[in-house]
Amino acid sequence: MSGETREKPVPPPELEGMVHSQLAEEVRAAAMDRRMTEDLALTLLTRRDLQGIVLEELSRNMTVMKHRKVIVGLVCHPRTPRYVSLPITRRLYTFELMKIALLPPVPTDVKMLAEEAIMGRLGTISSGERLALARQGSTRIAASLLADAEARVTDAALLNSRLTEQNVVKALMREDVPEHLVHAVCRHHKWSLRKEVQIALLKNRHTPLGRAAYFAGMLSAVALRDVLANARLKEEVKEFIEEELAKRKLLGAQQ
Repeated sequence: MSGETREKPVPPPELEGMVHSQLAEEVRAAAMDRRMTEDLALTLLTRRDLQGIVLEELSRNMTVMKHRKVIVGLVCHPRTPRYVSLPITRRLYTFELMKIALLPPVPTDVKMLAEEAIMGRLGTISSGERLALARQGSTRIAASLLADAEARVTDAALLNSRLTEQNVVKALMREDVPEHLVHAVCRHHKWSLRKEVQIALLKNRHTPLGRAAYFAGMLSAVALRDVLANARLKEEVKEFIEEELAKRKLLGAQQ
């Protein structure tokens, strides 16, 4: 009947005992057992003393590998062999990959693969998914989304707590940096106050003259001379910086 709820299968008591056993062969046999349930598999995956062969056998148990939580749990387990976890990682959903990229116990190479898989999909996933990734994703994902074509996505990425100053500067220095990103950083309550970001904005062709003048006023003469010497600036910005330096020199001479 449509109104009925399907009850979860109850595993035999001996199988539950095998999942908790301290005998390696019993644990391996449990992982292979086709009577294994989702709950028991998840319980098994909480054990950090599992041998790689046990996790490999679990990955072959199609009774439980149809459950998404088990698949993610297997990839996240720090002792899952790479030849088991890496191929599975590529088949995960986008937000499962995001979860893997953020979990501390997950091995670094698995996290990197998860991030690369996400970044490879950015051109095909929906605007709403990119927005969620910008808000909640790892550092690499947020940094990738700074160059998104939608302003609301880049705005969300700028608010991601995992984003670093280095990521923002690198994004601003790209030749294909979106104009809306530059304007968003110019008015951002946090990033617009950082010295290296201000320097990157001074060098960017999309920065409005009014904001460039403001940032020039915040920077030291040494920093401004370095910008003049090592960056190709818009002529109006170059002229303003030269005038600012001349003004400071004159003031210094009068004091």
